[in-house]
Amino acid sequence: MAADATPDADELATLVACAQAGDAGALDGVVRAIQHDVYRLALRMTACVEDAEDATQEVLIKVITRLESFRGEASVRTWAYRIAVRHVLDRKKSRVEELRLTFEAFGTDLMDGLAATPEVDPMLIAEVKRGCTLAMVTCLDREHRLAFVLTDVFDLPHREAAGLCDVVEEVYRQRVSRARRALEAFTRSYCGLVSEAAPCHCSRRVVRAEALGRVHRDAPVLASHPAVELAKAVEEVEGLHDAARLMRQHPLYLAPARLLDRVRRVTHRLPN
Repeated sequence: MAADATPDADELATLVACAQAGDAGALDGVVRAIQHDVYRLALRMTACVEDAEDATQEVLIKVITRLESFRGEASVRTWAYRIAVRHVLDRKKSRVEELRLTFEAFGTDLMDGLAATPEVDPMLIAEVKRGCTLAMVTCLDREHRLAFVLTDVFDLPHREAAGLCDVVEEVYRQRVSRARRALEAFTRSYCGLVSEAAPCHCSRRVVRAEALGRVHRDAPVLASHPAVELAKAVEEVEGLHDAARLMRQHPLYLAPARLLDRVRRVTHRLPN
């Protein structure tokens, strides 16, 4: 298997068994196999690249130190994802969460300083769009944010996602429904990507976002982030409501390569 290939279920199970037997190379393979999924969840929950990296590192260290206790009742991906879900629910607030955003406050912020002349640089427009849609979801509390992300962004079935969250399915479904309603109401009122009649368009937010230090013209963070671009336009996916379509327009972000080095320095259990 190539070093950058994603192992299938049988290959990953073999890697886990070898890692539990003390094979550091196999342990490295397990971590590489799960790191991107963990990072994507962390980024959606923190809305901040730096905090997502920290959270991913913390989760991967938990996976490494707890792997000996893994007994295979579920796949190792599911087991690791459960660790990640619990971690992002319990960890300290991210820098964006510390802003304590509400939909009302977020809407007021969007209306402040809309430029009369739209920006034309597609990189900066993409940076505003991705940053805005990540931050928007933090207007939900963590339980409702997680439900929306797992089901409407990552497309996990309700039963599976409810199990990850340790709640009964009916409670989980209610969380998804409430999160959808809140995001739908907000995006239809403010977001030009959802409604042409809405006042805020990403191109009109670039100048203000740059003035506030949220966008850096020479060093965009999200628009230049390592990622796998989606092969199929999200607008073609049937059965999605507008807020879900909007949130799924992000690419599949890849965990930064430096994360493994950080984990190695802490655990000393992965090969260099």
